[in-house]
Amino acid sequence: MKTLIKIALAVLFAVCLLNMPYGYYELVRFLGMVGFAVLAFQDRKITGLAVLWGSSALLINPFIKLALGRTLWNVVDVVWAVVLVVTAFVDYRNVTKSPRINGSR
Repeated sequence: MKTLIKIALAVLFAVCLLNMPYGYYELVRFLGMVGFAVLAFQDRKITGLAVLWGSSALLINPFIKLALGRTLWNVVDVVWAVVLVVTAFVDYRNVTKSPRINGSR
């Protein structure tokens, strides 16, 4: 589930680099806030990641908007997309390398 959220958010942020209607960016703000909040909760035992996801949820929240300008938001979107894909890959590798219990998948 965590990997799916990360990949979905990474795709949303990558699409932000295109010239999309304003409503798309509003949707991304809401979905990003929810997704990052869920990731922060799921990674609450990993302090560094929980802080990263929590601060990302605050930064992207749709209620108190932070005007960074298009160029800076594009940089933030790329950084988020890369971090999300890398951590999703690490999560996936950790799951596939973990020992199986009773032959389950």
